[in-house]
Amino acid sequence: MRGRGSKSAACATVLTAILTIAGCASTGKIAPQDSLTDASTLDVGSAIRAANADAQWPEEQWWRAYRDPQLDAWIARATNGSPTLAMAAARVREAQQQAGVARSELLPHVDGAMGVSRKNWPNNDFYGPGPYADTTTWDNTAGLSLSYNLDLWHRDDNNAERALDVAHVRAADARAAQLELETNVVRAYIGFSQSFALLDIAQQTLAQQERIADLARRRLKGGLGTQLEVSQAETPLPEYERQVDIYKEEILLARNQLAALAGEGPGAGEALARPDLSLATPLPLPSALPVELVGHRPDIVAARWMVAAQARGIDVAKAGFYPNINLAASLTQAFAGGALLSFLTRDASGYSFGPAISLPIFEGGRLRAQLGAASAQYDQAVDHYNATLVAALKDIADQLVRVHSLDTQLEASGRSVAAARKNYDLSNEGYKRGLTDYLNVLVAQTQLLKAQDGQARVRAQRLASYATLTSALGGGIDDPSNGPEQSALAPSKHIGPFSRVSEARNDARNNAQNDAKQK
Repeated sequence: MRGRGSKSAACATVLTAILTIAGCASTGKIAPQDSLTDASTLDVGSAIRAANADAQWPEEQWWRAYRDPQLDAWIARATNGSPTLAMAAARVREAQQQAGVARSELLPHVDGAMGVSRKNWPNNDFYGPGPYADTTTWDNTAGLSLSYNLDLWHRDDNNAERALDVAHVRAADARAAQLELETNVVRAYIGFSQSFALLDIAQQTLAQQERIADLARRRLKGGLGTQLEVSQAETPLPEYERQVDIYKEEILLARNQLAALAGEGPGAGEALARPDLSLATPLPLPSALPVELVGHRPDIVAARWMVAAQARGIDVAKAGFYPNINLAASLTQAFAGGALLSFLTRDASGYSFGPAISLPIFEGGRLRAQLGAASAQYDQAVDHYNATLVAALKDIADQLVRVHSLDTQLEASGRSVAAARKNYDLSNEGYKRGLTDYLNVLVAQTQLLKAQDGQARVRAQRLASYATLTSALGGGIDDPSNGPEQSALAPSKHIGPFSRVSEARNDARNNAQNDAKQK
């Protein structure tokens, strides 16, 4: 009994010494240097403050505000056939499977092996006249091995959580790619519509110029005009014809672009008819900007998940400073020299079991370097999140400034077209009556063409501004519940047995108690 007690005491002493040495492992106070920006502390600027903040967040199918069924159908076609979205979905599946690989490290591993061989034993000076000399026997083995990592410091658990966070990053990236595709289709479709509007203006101008040239010829033939007026009237015709051809080319190119965005060949775009866009929807902002913006923009959601992933990376690196305990067991069957199935008998059985402890003692600075690298990666993720948040607010403010400017420009362009048309009508009527020369008509026509062109472009930009602002607000494609919890965005304060589990249980218990007090 005394010997057994001495052995137990010795084992306890060794285990205590190991844990003591492990507890003395120092991380050198290596820690992240950057911190997440609190969205509520950012000054949103006068443009956002002045905007109407009574609207809701964008709907998931926000493009239906244009009231064009052909656009609705084409976006559905693009999201179903886009190679870009297919690649993003494949990356999500890959990340999910990688998370499954990491999660498997938390479970027991059982491996089996078996070998069946027929062996001929020699009869020579080296082997000697043994019992198996010059005979052929079976030499068979079989075995099962089991291993289970206790993961006291949550290294494997954090590694699995990090892999799962990366899968969330890929999923948010896929949603961001979908939003980008939808926005690109809408903008291309608006450009498609704009080309038709500019073609109408060019064709109308060409028809007007042909009528003026015909009038100049008739005046010359009747003795009321001059050859100079005919020449002046005919000179702009080739240029106006060129403008018509330019806009026809842009229409064909827009069809090709829309077909490519849908993941189809150029021929698919040939069936697209002239767009019929209408946008009577106002462009106010939803409430709670910018705090809720972090949960509605896919790129910000992805950045937050990456911060969470890198936080778990720091926990993994910290766990490397502590000993690892692995439980192992094995069962073997081996028999040489018998019949084929002799190794299955009880006499051929063997087994082993026990813990295996690995302890980092001297790593040449490797563990600290790994922790430093993990901390730097966390800082990079934090900085990327901060930059993404700032850029998002800039996008929104820029679009509000642009929308306000375009509203003013659209009203001014309407007055400009009305004045230019009146001036052209008066000049053209005076020329018909012989009260003025053709130069006044040419100047008035040039002013009208410029005013109409500007008005068409401002209208298209106004349509595009809705798409850009909606995209800046997240496009209704994400939801705050898709993001990580705030507590997951920082490394664990303590690395120890069951520390994260205890923290989570304490938080849940405190929340339950607070809820009970409020009720």
